[in-house]
Amino acid sequence: MTDKSMASLTQEQAAAEAAELRPQLIAWGKQYYDADTPKVEDDVYDRAYARLVALETAFPAIVTPDSPTQRVGGSTKSDLPKVVHDIPMLSLGDVFSIEELQEFDERLRGNVADDFDYNCELKIDGLAISLRYENGEFVQGSTRGNGQIGEDITANLKTITSIPQTLSRPLTIDVRGECYMPKAAFLALNERREAAGQAPFANPRNAAAGSLRQQNTQVTADRKLATFMYNIADYEPLNTRTQSGLLDELAELGFTTNPTYQVAHNMTDVGDYIEQYQGQRSELPYGIDGIVIKVNTLPLQRSLGATVKDPRWAIAYKFPPEEVEAKVLDIEWTVGRTGIVTPTAVMTPVALAGSTVARASLHNPDYLTAKDIRLGDTVLLHKAGDIIPEISQYVVAKRPADAEPYVIPTHCPSCGAELVHLDEEVALRCINPRCPAQLAEGMNHFASRNAMNIAGLGPQIVAQLFDRKLVDDVASLYRLTNDQLLTLDKFGEKSAQNLLTAIDNSRNNSLERLLFGLGIRHVGAKAARSIAAEFGDIGSLMTADSESISAIDTVGGIIADSVVTYFASDQVRELIDELRAVGVNLTYTSGAETAIDTEGQFAGQRIVLTGKLQELSRPEATAWLEQHGATVTGSVSKKTDLLIAGEAAGSKLTKAESLNVPVWNEAQLQAAMAETK
Repeated sequence: MTDKSMASLTQEQAAAEAAELRPQLIAWGKQYYDADTPKVEDDVYDRAYARLVALETAFPAIVTPDSPTQRVGGSTKSDLPKVVHDIPMLSLGDVFSIEELQEFDERLRGNVADDFDYNCELKIDGLAISLRYENGEFVQGSTRGNGQIGEDITANLKTITSIPQTLSRPLTIDVRGECYMPKAAFLALNERREAAGQAPFANPRNAAAGSLRQQNTQVTADRKLATFMYNIADYEPLNTRTQSGLLDELAELGFTTNPTYQVAHNMTDVGDYIEQYQGQRSELPYGIDGIVIKVNTLPLQRSLGATVKDPRWAIAYKFPPEEVEAKVLDIEWTVGRTGIVTPTAVMTPVALAGSTVARASLHNPDYLTAKDIRLGDTVLLHKAGDIIPEISQYVVAKRPADAEPYVIPTHCPSCGAELVHLDEEVALRCINPRCPAQLAEGMNHFASRNAMNIAGLGPQIVAQLFDRKLVDDVASLYRLTNDQLLTLDKFGEKSAQNLLTAIDNSRNNSLERLLFGLGIRHVGAKAARSIAAEFGDIGSLMTADSESISAIDTVGGIIADSVVTYFASDQVRELIDELRAVGVNLTYTSGAETAIDTEGQFAGQRIVLTGKLQELSRPEATAWLEQHGATVTGSVSKKTDLLIAGEAAGSKLTKAESLNVPVWNEAQLQAAMAETK
């Protein structure tokens, strides 16, 4: 792609350049919109697209019907039902500098007689969605698709707690907004995918898009998606006539809206808003890739109208990518608890997006090979989705003359066993059950809160136990003595006794905690509980076949096969015998589910949790409230009966106070729980 100015181009030259750009942009667009697997950075696509727009604007005769500039977003997937948008869902035009933004303002004001304000909003890095309500009831949700026709994703959207099923008023409306994956949920998802040998998602936007297009709604629910709604197809049913008022009214109806919006009276205000949030970008709990500036008056928006794909009354200012150079000093390979061996680039420390970065995951051998990263390379480093340090490419001009292609290891860096690929995984895996690195990571998982819950047994202590050869598997934890623990760094009588007590208490856990703690591939906490409840004891489970295990609700064939394979191992059977010998409970003792309380003080209440709880985890509090008849939702509205606020409660607390919703702290909840007991 050339950087020649439009004035120096002939129409033939412009047509030739555009002809090169279109197929490349179409291919990139399919990877981004349809396959959710982008092959280039957003900025690369945006710049190429902007160049094509400039060419076609300067030379209108070269525009072709199939040009990416003539259609919105992606195509529609054939395996999902189609939804026709009665009022099209348009995309936004982009600008990349304050000067271009100023030109947009001057052009708009030149066509409007009266003065007007803008509303500035954060550009959420997610997937555009449309929600249809009839008489206040949620009836259909869809993607934007090509702007005219989208994909029906109603069932998956119903799993997202921030989407109200019933509005506070019986309106018939189409509301538009963004579905996104919070940064914390994105990190957790990629950790699970890499632990399972799957390729990680490139960024939260693609993770959200892939989650919404799942056939299994439980997968969508588990991925903790969220939404911000910001537009409506037809504002006539609402009371407001401004964009800022629209956001307030949507919140009153029960939707989650982003509270960071700001009315701007001039371009100085717009510039201040951009500067503020470009600086705060890395601190937000969700990804943004720019700022959206909209004419604030809704009737004026309507009169200004739109082009074939962009509204004339709005523009997106795209943040420039924050990218720095770093030198690759080494590539380290680490072994996770499931045996997956992961490469990590070790680099010269550099400042990036508010933190110092010296390491970046290279995910798996295929990724490393595709990027062609070599020792000694200078690479361009950015944070994917403002979260994960990621190498975009090496700098060709700075590659050392003697740099050779990196050789992927064939043996485990911890135990020396031969590495293998399983089930066509992208990951490289060590399958030696006695691999020291796996044993240490497995013990950390075994002791974790949702597994055996051994308080005080963290990674540093586990590392010491293995270094001093005090343990060699999880069963040996139960043979530790006070004298042995006193040999550990910074361990006194009290800390040794506390850890021994925690280990001893864990012997009595119900079977599902042990099953989860063993780290059986694909078996999470929920599946472990279902399996333990069905079979009752470890002996019955160890003799069960795949068919009987997969017959359990929520447990499929993949999990069942994994359980059967796990217990077929002689080493595993020896471990179970050792656990039995040291007195670990091997039966299901949690009992049947307690009936939901339909008459207590929380029965029928709509409750929202926000902020950080100190004594309870969010899942524990949610489970207890639901067991006692409450409905726990993710957004505050006039229908909310109670907000429980922990530390650092933010916009939800502010909104609850403005709506006079009762607010409790964690201590009040605990007091109510104790009283209920």
